[in-house]
Amino acid sequence: MRKVLSIALLVTTQWYAFGQNSNYKYLHDVITSLKSGKSEEVETQFNKLRTAFKIPLIIEDSVYFLYRGEAKTVEWMGDFNGWGYKKEFNNKGKKIPGTNIWYLNASFPLDARLDYKILIDGNGWILDPENDYQQWSGVGGGSPNSELRMPQWQEDPITIERAESNKGTLTKDQLLYANALGYQVTYSVYQPFDVEKLGNLPTIYVTDGYEYLHPQLGRMSTILDNLISDKKIKPIIAIFVDNREPINRANNRRMNELAMNSKYLDFFMDDLIPKIESTYPVMANAQSRAILGASMGGLTSTYFAFAKPEVFGLAGIQSPAFYTRPQIYSLCSDTANPKMKISMSAGVINDTSADSRKMKDLLEASSCEYHYREVNEGHSWGNWRRLIDDILIDFFPMQP
Repeated sequence: MRKVLSIALLVTTQWYAFGQNSNYKYLHDVITSLKSGKSEEVETQFNKLRTAFKIPLIIEDSVYFLYRGEAKTVEWMGDFNGWGYKKEFNNKGKKIPGTNIWYLNASFPLDARLDYKILIDGNGWILDPENDYQQWSGVGGGSPNSELRMPQWQEDPITIERAESNKGTLTKDQLLYANALGYQVTYSVYQPFDVEKLGNLPTIYVTDGYEYLHPQLGRMSTILDNLISDKKIKPIIAIFVDNREPINRANNRRMNELAMNSKYLDFFMDDLIPKIESTYPVMANAQSRAILGASMGGLTSTYFAFAKPEVFGLAGIQSPAFYTRPQIYSLCSDTANPKMKISMSAGVINDTSADSRKMKDLLEASSCEYHYREVNEGHSWGNWRRLIDDILIDFFPMQP
C-alpha cells in the first residue's frame, strides 16, 4: 500500500536535480581517494567502498553509481532518463583518472525506486554487477533490470507470500474462441479459499493477465490471498486474460488488443463475461464487476468503463498510455456518464503523471467516485505491483 503524494510538492521539486551538498562532498571525497597507483591498491580501496556502503552508494537523497571495468564510455540508463529519451538528465559516467572506475552522481526523492541498466561503449547493456537488487520488466515476463532503492522505499509485505494466508485456487490457461477477433484467447481464473461456501462474488477482469500473475512482476494471486485472509477486502473472483497467442507465446497481441480496440471489447461482452458468469459463482452487475490494467491496459480499462458503464462499474487504471489514443479524453468528458468508481495511479519519474492528471481533472467534473495516487517511480512493474492492493481495497473493502 502506498501513501498518496502531494501533487503541488512534486511539481515544485526537481527530483532529477544535481547538487553539491555535504553528502555529495563526502562521497566524492571517498571516490577520489582512489588515486592512481598499483592495481592491488585500487582493489583494496574499491573493496573498502563496497564494505562501507552498498553500491550504488546512497546517503539520504545522494547517489553515486559506480562501475569498474575497461570501457571507452559508460552510461547509466533507466527510469531517471526515460531510458535515453530524456536528454536533460546527464547520464554519462566520468572516469576516475588512473583507474578503470566510472561514476555518476545524482539526487532522487528519498522514497524513490528506479529501474536501470549500465550501457557500455554505446551498445553493451548490462545489469549493475555491484547491485543484487533486481526488478523484472517487459512484455511477457521480460528480463531483469537493476533496481535502485532509496532509503525510505520499502517492499510492501502484502506482496510477499505468507504460509499463514489461506490460499485460493488458480485455474490456468483456459481457452476461449473470440468471435469478434477470429482467434483463441487464453485466460486464468482465481477463486478464493472456500469459494463454495461464499455465495456469489464480485469479479475483476485483468488485462496483461500473465504479467499480473507472474511472481516476478504483478504477483497478484499472492496479494489476493493476503488481502482476503487479512479481511481487508471481500472475497472476489479474478479473471486474468493473457494477451499472448496461445500457441506462440512470444507473439504478444497487446498493442493491438489494448489500443481502444472495439473488437476486443466485443470479445469481453459477447464471449468472456457470459462464459465466466455461466461457469463461476459471480455477481452479474456493473457495481460488482471491475476491469484492471497497466500502461496500454490502463487505457483499455478506461475505455471499457466509459464505453460500457452498464457493464463495468469499477475501473483500475495504472500508468495509463493515454498518449497513444488521445480520443480517450473525449469519451470520458461526458458528465452524464453513470456514476462509477475509478482508481488510478501513475509514477512521476518519466511515467504518465501528466496525462493522468489531465484525466483526473475530467473525473473531478464528472459524477465518478475516484481515487488518484502518484509515486516516485517510473513505468515499471515495481511501481504497479505495490499499488494493486490499494486498488482492490478501493473497490472491494471489507465492511466493518
